[in-house]
Amino acid sequence: MSKKVLIVTGDAVEALEVFYPYYRCLEEEIDVQIAAPKVKKLNTVIHDFEDWDTYTEKRGYGIEAQVSFNEVNPSNYDALIIPGGRAPEHIRMHQPLLDIVSHFFIEEKPIAIMCHGSLVLTPIAEVVKGRKMTAYHACKPEVESMGVHYVDEADYVDGNLISGHAWPDLPAIMRAFIKQVNQLTVKP
Repeated sequence: MSKKVLIVTGDAVEALEVFYPYYRCLEEEIDVQIAAPKVKKLNTVIHDFEDWDTYTEKRGYGIEAQVSFNEVNPSNYDALIIPGGRAPEHIRMHQPLLDIVSHFFIEEKPIAIMCHGSLVLTPIAEVVKGRKMTAYHACKPEVESMGVHYVDEADYVDGNLISGHAWPDLPAIMRAFIKQVNQLTVKP
């Protein structure tokens, strides 16, 4: 039986932060599903670091969400990925998502969070209070407001929590995530 990874996101997810982990899991023969507020083709965005003080945004490829947050039983998954982009701003308003994410923290399953994905945690700060993580530098105030120690490193591992600044950190984030997933014992 294959290991199962859940990616939670929505419209305006950063394209590289959803596609790279999705295909990386498939490459490892890990069963991976994308969950969103509803089953649909999601609109992705491309954030780039050009000559601005912040990132720019362009429209990206579409990607299918196979399951809605309401349909997810988090006990059926071994690990979780929360990509960034602007999606975290609105998906964190869905209580079923917050229940899903809380499950992974409570059960200490591997969790990879990239960039603005840290915003998903703000309504459930109690599950991350006292932890250490990194995120896109503009998310530092939200991370610290949850009682989390913000680590100013490109990627950081705190037990089962793997976090990164942005899409350029994906190789290190996914290397640490895949290592943790591959060390799991699959339940029959």
